[in-house]
Amino acid sequence: MLTKELLRVSRAGGGYHPQFVDAGVDDLAARVLGVYQGHVGERRAALDAALTDLERDADDFKLVRGFAKLLERDATFETQSPVEPRRVRRRVFEAAESVGVVDDSERQTALERAGDHFGVAPSVLEDALYADRDSRQVMAAFDPRWSPSELRTQYNLSLAQTALFDATEVRVRSSEPATLVSAVKRLQLLYEIVSTPSGREVVVTGPDALFSNTRRYGTRFARLLRTVAATAEWELTATIDDRGTERELHLSAADVTVPGVEPVSEVTYDSGVEADFAARFEALELDWELIREPEPLEAGEHVVVPDFAFDWRPGHEGGVRKTAPDESAFRVYFEIMGFWTPEYVRKKLSRLAALEDVELLVAVDDSLGVGDAIDAQAHRAIPYSGSVRVKDVRDALRPFEAELVAESADSLPDSLEPDADVVSLAALADERGVSEDAIEDKSFPAHELVGRTLVRPAVLDRVDERIEAGQTLAEVQAILDDHGIDDDSAVLSRLGYRVEWDGLSGGTVRERETD
Repeated sequence: MLTKELLRVSRAGGGYHPQFVDAGVDDLAARVLGVYQGHVGERRAALDAALTDLERDADDFKLVRGFAKLLERDATFETQSPVEPRRVRRRVFEAAESVGVVDDSERQTALERAGDHFGVAPSVLEDALYADRDSRQVMAAFDPRWSPSELRTQYNLSLAQTALFDATEVRVRSSEPATLVSAVKRLQLLYEIVSTPSGREVVVTGPDALFSNTRRYGTRFARLLRTVAATAEWELTATIDDRGTERELHLSAADVTVPGVEPVSEVTYDSGVEADFAARFEALELDWELIREPEPLEAGEHVVVPDFAFDWRPGHEGGVRKTAPDESAFRVYFEIMGFWTPEYVRKKLSRLAALEDVELLVAVDDSLGVGDAIDAQAHRAIPYSGSVRVKDVRDALRPFEAELVAESADSLPDSLEPDADVVSLAALADERGVSEDAIEDKSFPAHELVGRTLVRPAVLDRVDERIEAGQTLAEVQAILDDHGIDDDSAVLSRLGYRVEWDGLSGGTVRERETD
């Protein structure tokens, strides 16, 4: 974005029209680029003077300053001084106090005394005295990302972003709606999807409509335009608060595109409430798989896209998936309400009330004060402040989990007889497509449950014949491995043995009776 004072707009006809530039200004863009390239190794004051000369020759000085503002990010300025300026100032002023500086001669004397301290000439010390001021800093490097035409393209994009910072609402249609919705969600913007006679459009609350977090929200909002402008076809209509006057701004792909450079990094999920929650939930390795972008849900004439969904998938590897797997699974949707305005909350509650036959958990910021309203809609509200507590979400999922486990258990016979001589409960549950909880209370007439492993008695007898007291633990583990048994401790205990540990080097198997 540009700074507000560099905004160039026309209010012709009562509208709000950013003054975009075309290829006719590429020469000017090239000259601004050339000024930067030609001042590498020089002080900022010299660069500023050259840019000021360029502004005098240009039709609009704001355009030159806008180009310069964008290029400033590619320039590296350094304080170049043989002695750190603050140390120089302290020593010189101490010397000046002792000398009693009134005229140039006495000033020179103070500089010489301070120079003796640092071992440098007075002229060098004089240069170092204020070398850390912005105007005296030196441009050490300049690595531009853009050609002149790309700089012009970036200028138009930045100009539009600056104009939209005063938006109260933006309505967007895109040829890539999934990309648009995904970006809105990741940027944590307030939005809704509405149906219109000409199709669905995404309505995003603008920065100027918020009571707080405007700067942070505005930065994210600006990033959204970059995503929108990167798609093939799009249209945007914004309501702008122009110093108390409401004006309308229209943009399309004909006005703004994205220059051929790497896009600005979008807000990633690792930095937000959602990212924090997803990371901590994933670490639990539950039978619930977290889906980041579940399908949109019909809510009357509108659409609700929850932030997450939990899929019941016992026996599968846990984790976070971007999209839902093809296989059907019992699903609980999960919405996190963060940024807000009273109007947003009212609409959100209305949309949630319109959802039917959907299991939905809603994490609600304590400041919203709408937990009771959500509970009254038969959705479960989970209050939070700062971050969503995984335990609270886990507790909210437990009733679903208990019901699903009970259904799985009812679908199985009372007794199970696995084919394998040795099989863990986890492997058997995976084979049956149920959780371990659903099978652990069943009977296993052909096996004995040792620890969390089912073992045929004949196998236990063969293992017992090969194990003797005094064998090393490594030798015994090799015997157990031969029979496919991983639960060493439980089987040894069942056979009447214990392990006598020898520090970190290993252990020896002993009979329990010798204890």
